[in-house]
Amino acid sequence: MIYATLILLRHGQSVYNKEDLFTGWTDVELSEQGRQEAKKVAFELKKLKHYPDICYTSWLKRAIHTGQIVLAEMGWEHIDCLKSWKLNERHYGAWQQRNKKDVKQEVGDEAFLQIRRGYYTSPPSLDDNDPRAAKFDQKYKEIPPVILPKSESLEDTRRRVASYYCEVLLPELEKGKTVLVSAHGNSLRALVMEIEKLDAKTIIKVEIPTGVPIIYKYDKTLNIIEKRK
Repeated sequence: MIYATLILLRHGQSVYNKEDLFTGWTDVELSEQGRQEAKKVAFELKKLKHYPDICYTSWLKRAIHTGQIVLAEMGWEHIDCLKSWKLNERHYGAWQQRNKKDVKQEVGDEAFLQIRRGYYTSPPSLDDNDPRAAKFDQKYKEIPPVILPKSESLEDTRRRVASYYCEVLLPELEKGKTVLVSAHGNSLRALVMEIEKLDAKTIIKVEIPTGVPIIYKYDKTLNIIEKRK
């Protein structure tokens, strides 16, 4: 018997996705395709009768707007939508806002793959005074600068996402709720690692496309009894 449901949703295509740029913590808008992807998700969730009890997003507007579009299209805007920087995309450091093909040509195929798809290796860090640093963004002004990343590996991303999962998401699932998380490719890869107990080798092969929900259904002991994607 289904007791709780977790819906993981990567935001719709962003304008940086469209231009093949590394985004990370850069706060960019959805593209028109991304908005349409969010509407399609709403149609699918309505068809499946998966109406969330609560929604969580990152602090980045491509994830926030995706969640808003989904709930608006479902006629389900009355629920709480809580936001946390711990659900932000992986921080891509000095690669942020750069074209992926240019970076790949610069560092070589092996290093590019190890950093982009691997688990332990981070991109080059931002300098302290780089204007792209999170400490210069007003929305992070209440967070101690020492906590804010200048670059992250997937391992780093998993650390903050896993703590959020245990402290915030899991207690809602324990109450038998349907939980929607609108976040990002790598923050969701980190969350999938935590949920499915995947190792560093397996996660390399895991891709999370934009605008495609991953749905976990749990029994009362929070064992996964079904996964839909």
